[in-house]
Amino acid sequence: MFVDKAEIFIKSGKGGDGRVSFRREKYVPDGGPDGGDGGRGGDIYAIVDSGMRTLMDFRYKRKYVAEPGEDGGKKNKFGKDAEDLIIKVPPGTIVKEKESGRIIADLIEPGEKKILAKGGKGGKGNTHFKNAVRQAPTFAQQGRKGQEYTIILELKMLADVGLVGYPNVGKSTLLSVLTKATPKIANYHFTTLKPNLGVVEVIKGKSFVLADIPGLIEGASEGVGLGHDFLRHVERTKLLVHVVDVSGVEGRNPIEDFDNINKELLQYDSRLGDKVQVVAANKTDIIYDEDVYNAFIEEMEKRGHKVFPISAATQQGIIELMEYVTMELDHIEDVVLVTEDEHAFYDLDEQQNQEILYTRDGDVYVVDGDPIERLVYSTNFSDVESLRRFQNILQKQGVFDKLREMGIEDGDTVRIFDFEFDYYE
Repeated sequence: MFVDKAEIFIKSGKGGDGRVSFRREKYVPDGGPDGGDGGRGGDIYAIVDSGMRTLMDFRYKRKYVAEPGEDGGKKNKFGKDAEDLIIKVPPGTIVKEKESGRIIADLIEPGEKKILAKGGKGGKGNTHFKNAVRQAPTFAQQGRKGQEYTIILELKMLADVGLVGYPNVGKSTLLSVLTKATPKIANYHFTTLKPNLGVVEVIKGKSFVLADIPGLIEGASEGVGLGHDFLRHVERTKLLVHVVDVSGVEGRNPIEDFDNINKELLQYDSRLGDKVQVVAANKTDIIYDEDVYNAFIEEMEKRGHKVFPISAATQQGIIELMEYVTMELDHIEDVVLVTEDEHAFYDLDEQQNQEILYTRDGDVYVVDGDPIERLVYSTNFSDVESLRRFQNILQKQGVFDKLREMGIEDGDTVRIFDFEFDYYE
């Protein structure tokens, strides 16, 4: 099976917590704080592995979680940074954030590496909070959470030239004649089950990758057959060879077939209309209706298309077609699907929303949000100094002002995560 789309959940590592610790040397009676900082949580990277050809591995493992950073230690010892998590993907993989559809990475070259999720920063130990007034801080900073979200992996096949056309027009036969690929070939009107690739070299030293793009039947752009799944593979090709059955044996109109396939391409992505198309008029060895054949050739030339009468079965005209394609590729720039300014990488501060949320749960006033969570878990509520710092930060962030706007009165209950407090001015 050729798997070209996968959905996985990723979560980078949480930063290690800062340590609350004090010096306890024998001859230092009032030792100061010496709590170390926490280590950084593991990042998650995607790296291109040239040995991979599909996204099959992601059918069986769909959750990737990086390790957390180590907590800080005594004697100002820093916690160890966590190892990064590497996810291997095949060349041609595009990574999207599922919820927004934003593109995170477009991975093409072997060894290319892109960060998908940043690990959380380690929290500061209590040694950072010492000042002239606060000589022995009994609190430290919590490590920041990592990023977590669901991503979509899409494999867009890397081929220079794509063979497009209706099923049973001879694309698979043409590919097998030109390359070492061994596609499944049959006389049916559905579609090849997977994209087939092969390397073509008709001019010494000038090879290119040729792909039989399956799924292009009428309605493909709307998901009929396998079309919607596989049309994405056309996007990366530099040139299209449009294979048309001109024999007339089945009573089909080759001009209508040509127009229908192009309609599907344009409906899927308007950029596909800009690609160079070379027309391969196939099955000339069994032409049944000369008038139909001549009308097609005349119409294509009138539209400015280069037409090559060929027979994939007898190999007539194939070398001339491929020589022309080889030379044309020298004049066509590589396809760039995602420009640098289209990349939309999550910023840690963006994902960990800085907004403080206020709600009511019956008579209880609820304060929530990432900034408040970090503050709560960095506070020692049994220590007067730490509690005073907690209240001062709430004051500076406007929490008390907002609660008063909501109508809070002395004696009312405030819930902040798992903690409940009685409010008094």
